Amino acid sequence: MKYQTELKDDVLFIRLEGDLVAGPDTQQLMNVAEEQVENKVMLCAVDLSNVRFMDSSGMGVLVSLLTKFRNRGGELVLIKPSDHIRKLLIVTKLNAIFTIAENDNFAAQFLKESIY
Repeated sequence: MKYQTELKDDVLFIRLEGDLVAGPDTQQLMNVAEEQVENKVMLCAVDLSNVRFMDSSGMGVLVSLLTKFRNRGGELVLIKPSDHIRKLLIVTKLNAIFTIAENDNFAAQFLKESIY
């Protein structure tokens, strides 16, 4: 898995690519998110549009990220998961706890409205 992060208008955008499975990249991603939370970043949008596959540890990463931001009074949304990932979220009922946005603008708008 590859990832890129970008802080734009107080929203941390995490763009994932490849397979979301356990590994050194996921641990590094969690560390980056923790650093941002420590720096008072409270809003996060995870772009899943380029994720091909996700296993249970990948779902755990998403839940951990969500928990990390919500525990500090923040929020996290998922951006445009592929059909495969969307079906996984439905089957696991994780669609009930995650908000899904179709693009960066909707994600940022939802996040900003969620804390004000």
